[in-house]
Amino acid sequence: NGDGFGIGWYAERPEPGVYREVMPAWSDDNLLALSGTLRSRLFFAHVRAATAGGIARTNCHPFRHGRWLFMHNGQIGGYPQLRRALVADLPDSFYAARRGATDSELLFLLAMARVDRGADAHEAMLEVLDDTRMLMQQHGIEPPLRFAAALADGERLYAFRIASDDSPPTLYQRDCRHGTVIASEPLDDDEPGWMPLAAGAVVTLHA
Repeated sequence: NGDGFGIGWYAERPEPGVYREVMPAWSDDNLLALSGTLRSRLFFAHVRAATAGGIARTNCHPFRHGRWLFMHNGQIGGYPQLRRALVADLPDSFYAARRGATDSELLFLLAMARVDRGADAHEAMLEVLDDTRMLMQQHGIEPPLRFAAALADGERLYAFRIASDDSPPTLYQRDCRHGTVIASEPLDDDEPGWMPLAAGAVVTLHA
């Protein structure tokens, strides 16, 4: 995928660091330098194939809000028809925090608004997905909602594999001596232990 990339990581501060660019990841010397020096207990990494929103740094994942990081593979079916209604659900402070034009960032901020009101993070995200699917049904939208995503606050990580049809984007988990890896595809077919997550799965990892 060549529509931009991003990495996020947790270090000494509660808030994560983020580096995002619109060029292909393989062309960025700064990414190569960072990758050789950064140390973290939790990394996010994303390469983008644009669906909603143009090619811009503000549309590259991962997205950050306070101590939270989020990245997403998939799309909201019929997003242009739903965008106004979904944006209308954002409180003013979260509307002001929106920087890009993607459905991914909007889903993230809708969930963060619920977390801000006291909801558990994974429940907040599932509620946002349920509300979005109901809105799709009300508008008679047939293209599916597909959602493979990761959400973290530095101490907990949630991974989701959900869709409104039978074809959610793939997610795999592998436990190794370095920790746990969750990826959209196995990073190396020669490495044993990659386990596909079931459709509808929500995985929670703790520090």
